[in-house]
Amino acid sequence: MTLRNAAATRQRILGHARRLFAQHGYTAVTVKDVADTAGVSPNLITRYFGGKEGLFLAATRVEIPVSDSFDGDRSGLGSRLAASIVQRWFGAPGEDPLLVLQRASGERPEAAEALAAFLDTNSLEPLYHYLRNSGLDEASASSRAAAIDAFVLGVSTRRRVLRSELGDPAHLQAWLSTTIQRLADG
Repeated sequence: MTLRNAAATRQRILGHARRLFAQHGYTAVTVKDVADTAGVSPNLITRYFGGKEGLFLAATRVEIPVSDSFDGDRSGLGSRLAASIVQRWFGAPGEDPLLVLQRASGERPEAAEALAAFLDTNSLEPLYHYLRNSGLDEASASSRAAAIDAFVLGVSTRRRVLRSELGDPAHLQAWLSTTIQRLADG
C-alpha cells in the first residue's frame, strides 16, 4: 500500500467511525463494525489507531473556525454565529466530530471532559474576549458569553444529540440569530 493510499484509507476509516459513533455512541460501536463499513480489516484499524479508544480519539478531534464570527460589530454577532452554526450542522450531518463528542459524553468520562475543555477553549473563552473587547465590563461579558454558550449547547443537544428534527435551515438560522443577538445585547 502506498503512503497516499494509506492516508486515504485512514481518512475513510475515520469518516465511517465518526458516522457510526455519532449514530450509535461509543459503547455500541465495535472495531469490527467500523472495519466492515470501511471495507478494511479490523487489524488495519488496530495498526493505524491502536484499537477502539485510539480510533475514537482520532474521530473526535474537533475544530470550529469561529474567528470569522468575531469579525465585526457586536450588533451582527448573532447573525454571524448563527450562519456558522447552521453551516456546520447541515454541512455533514452524522459525521461532525463535535456531535460524536456530545453523544459520547454521557458514556465516556474522557469524552465529557474533552467536550467541556473544547467548549471552554473554542466557545466560552473567545465569546468572553470578544464581548469584553466590544466594550462590555468583565461581569457582563462573562455572563453573556456563558448564556450564549449554554443556549447553543442546549439547542445542539436537543436537536442533534437527542435526534429531534433540525428543521428548515433558514428558519433555524433566523431563530438562532435573533436569540443569540438578544443574549449578546443583554
